[in-house]
Amino acid sequence: MSLKLKALLKSPWVFHLCVGGSCNNCDIEILDCLTPRFDIERFGMVLVGSIKHADVLLCTGSLTRKCRPRVEQLYEQAPKPIIVVAVGECALSRGMFMQSYNCPVPLDKVIPVDVYIPGCPPKPEAIIAGVVKAIEKIKASIKEKK
Repeated sequence: MSLKLKALLKSPWVFHLCVGGSCNNCDIEILDCLTPRFDIERFGMVLVGSIKHADVLLCTGSLTRKCRPRVEQLYEQAPKPIIVVAVGECALSRGMFMQSYNCPVPLDKVIPVDVYIPGCPPKPEAIIAGVVKAIEKIKASIKEKK
């Protein structure tokens, strides 16, 4: 088992990215996960400031035309394997921005998404459950490699 996969199981580092137009409620709920009430850091999860240090790319918002090249560039810069998590209806299906000219495609048409967390905005419990699903997906991929 590679050292990177072991680290993903014990302490996934998360890079949070708002991919364009949104109301920022999902961002507030993600920050709520870091408060002592939910304390997602007890699972070893830490927000990092650089995609080059991240194990998980956490995306919120509806992908806009202007942000699309930057999202592709950040995904290419990320160390592999990276888990991509789409949080909220806007990241999943463009939500209320579906008919907007500025949000032509959902996030999963641009970069591969591993975990979807629905809701508008999703509750912190749902975000934590989504992260647990991401960790389970990593465990499953490790078992497949053996």
